[in-house]
Amino acid sequence: MSTLFRGFALLAILAAATATIPVFAATGNSTTTQNATSTQTTPPLPPYLANANPTTTTGVPITVTTDKTSYNDGDKLTISGTTQDYISGTPVSVIVRNPIGNVVQIAQVDLGSDRTYSTTITVGGSSLWQAAGTYEVDVQFGSKDRSAKTTFQFTGSTVGAPSGNTIKVDGTDFSVTYSITNGKVLGIKADIPSKSLIVSIQTTGNGQLTIDLPRALIDAKINNQTDDQFFVLNDGQEAQFTETKTTTDRTLTIPFTDGTGQIEIIGTWIVPEFGTIAALVLAIAIISIIAVSAKTGLRFMPKY
Repeated sequence: MSTLFRGFALLAILAAATATIPVFAATGNSTTTQNATSTQTTPPLPPYLANANPTTTTGVPITVTTDKTSYNDGDKLTISGTTQDYISGTPVSVIVRNPIGNVVQIAQVDLGSDRTYSTTITVGGSSLWQAAGTYEVDVQFGSKDRSAKTTFQFTGSTVGAPSGNTIKVDGTDFSVTYSITNGKVLGIKADIPSKSLIVSIQTTGNGQLTIDLPRALIDAKINNQTDDQFFVLNDGQEAQFTETKTTTDRTLTIPFTDGTGQIEIIGTWIVPEFGTIAALVLAIAIISIIAVSAKTGLRFMPKY
């Protein structure tokens, strides 16, 4: 009996052990799967990062372009572009500057809801547009960080050239035409040694002098062939200017500040003091006198 009981007890222990092994195996597999899943899961973002706006790449704040690269006097010029932002009620400022930086046109252009703008102007038509060269278009939408620029070429304008005011150049047989704003011209004289014209003015404010210079009076040449730049001084200080040219004349537009008293235009050649015609007349007169005296025996000195 004792032996039989021991046999049943051993059998019960083996059965219990057999049932326990799958449980431990299942538990081990579950732990492994959980560990594998845990290593692949991304931890959640902190609240201060989860609510942040994502970083985006912004485009150009504003663009500007012209419909052509070069224009003649009287042409239509279309300026257009786009903006990155739309601000209701804020126009696009458009400024056109001539080759020396003077403002020749200003416009306030409404921005469309599609964030585009466009305006058309006529180039030329005033003395500010006389100069030929590179003109600049500056645009700004709101703040200065929303700005852009482009350039175009202009062939120059004869509109607004000096007319109506004529003054004789002292020391020569020439007269010149001119126009002046915020001032008046007191006189012009030729400085033969300096190869320059000195214009005396009286101002009432900032302005500009536009003067038409015949090439027969004064000119600036390189090796007497190609045109060179004039040199302009306002009260002894170098001054910027614009110029238009023809085969017979050179027209300068010279800005000045209030209080300027003298504008000097320096070239490489200037007419002699007596002038070409006067010198020719004098030479003919001398030759005629010599010829007459030789034939008639005319003497200019008494004979003793």
